Amino acid sequence: MKARGSLTVWFEPDMQWQPPASGKRGRRQSYSDAAIQCCLTLKGLFNLALRQTIGLVESLIKLSGLPWKAPDFSTVCRRQRDLDVQVHYIPSKEGLYLLVDSTGMKFLGEDELL
Repeated sequence: MKARGSLTVWFEPDMQWQPPASGKRGRRQSYSDAAIQCCLTLKGLFNLALRQTIGLVESLIKLSGLPWKAPDFSTVCRRQRDLDVQVHYIPSKEGLYLLVDSTGMKFLGEDELL
């Protein structure tokens, strides 16, 4: 029986988890599009239900030691209608690295790391 590859998740502390001020009137969004896309990408990658995904993101943030809060279920549910999330990666026997930084999300193979 072959072992499945692994996935390593890297959160860049400089990533903009909260959105910048839009300059528009009214309450600003609590989470950036990148934060919502991160949740939805993990949901699609692991084929999870949305509530399971929120729990996974909460755990990953806590393990990373970052001062962020995971988006709540209703926020992600509402905002997923406006975001087009497509997971592009090439399967790897050695495992993949998911890099989440200010430019978005990237899947890297073992030979693509810096």
